[in-house]
Amino acid sequence: MGTIANGNKAGSITLLAAGIVLMAAALVLDFSGNSTMPRGAMLVIGIICFFIGLYLVPTRKHHRKIVYFIFLFPLLFTFGVTVIIPLVLGIGYSFTDWTGIRFTQFVGLSNYTTMFKDPAFIWSVLITFIFVVMNMILVNVIAFLLALLCTSTIKGIGFFRTAYFLPNLIGGIVLGYIWQFVFSNVLISITKNSWLSDTKMAMIAIVIVYIWQYAGYIMLIYITGLTQVPGDVLEAASIDGANGVQTLFNIKIPMIASTITICTFLTLTSAFKQFDVNMALTNGAGAVPNFLGNFLSNGTQMLALNIYNTAIAKNSYALGQAKAVLFFIILACVSLIQVRVSNKKEVEM
Repeated sequence: MGTIANGNKAGSITLLAAGIVLMAAALVLDFSGNSTMPRGAMLVIGIICFFIGLYLVPTRKHHRKIVYFIFLFPLLFTFGVTVIIPLVLGIGYSFTDWTGIRFTQFVGLSNYTTMFKDPAFIWSVLITFIFVVMNMILVNVIAFLLALLCTSTIKGIGFFRTAYFLPNLIGGIVLGYIWQFVFSNVLISITKNSWLSDTKMAMIAIVIVYIWQYAGYIMLIYITGLTQVPGDVLEAASIDGANGVQTLFNIKIPMIASTITICTFLTLTSAFKQFDVNMALTNGAGAVPNFLGNFLSNGTQMLALNIYNTAIAKNSYALGQAKAVLFFIILACVSLIQVRVSNKKEVEM
């Protein structure tokens, strides 16, 4: 047994060492620009050898943990490559003169000071917060009312659930162009003016389209929560003489507090990241005659679209990255505060 264990140990160590050497060699060849060797094949073989060697480590105590790690590694690796590394690099690029390809020098906080001196950016932040507050309230109220309707005893519940959820399946760009046609060609015969030609009405139009698209999705989550309320509790309330309103506010809403937390969080983050409908419907256009002493032409341009236009349209990648970093900080802070407050309300309920 000892000989077999020693043999397994030697084999596992050999495979681990070979895997590490192959992966390191592949990375060195890649960074040096050497294309004479099959770097991709070396990297793949190195990873396979490393994990086989890790799996064959002769120890029962840690073997289960090693197996768990092997199965989790693809997900962790993908998350690190697509989220963590770009986030860290993005924060670093925000302190440079990055052109989207390379940077030549560090500029410190120059991008951040430029950002905060731009009235157009301040306006985008302001209307984004207003948009988020309006939609977080309206979407949740409307979605909750639709959920109440779709959990009632009326006929055709399946049809109503499908009809309310259907707009969420339409892509934001397509949805924006559809509603642009509605506001500019259909409703103009009623209002005599295009909603999209006025900045305030254009913002209201964006809110309407967002509610129409997203309320059905939030409705399904509320339906799930409402259907989980125990029937015997509702029956006991009915026996005690509670009417529909009393049952709603004293039983159903407190018992779906966790569902409300999830829905408000999803609505908050989604509204903050609103981009496609904003781009397709108005492309951020809109006149603001006097804001901080300046005339602005981006009256309906919210924060995500402002960052996109800064980086892509104006080719200012470093400045756009600085705005994106601030956007991340704002979104993270607001989301954490919202979840904390909602969890506290759950306890009170």
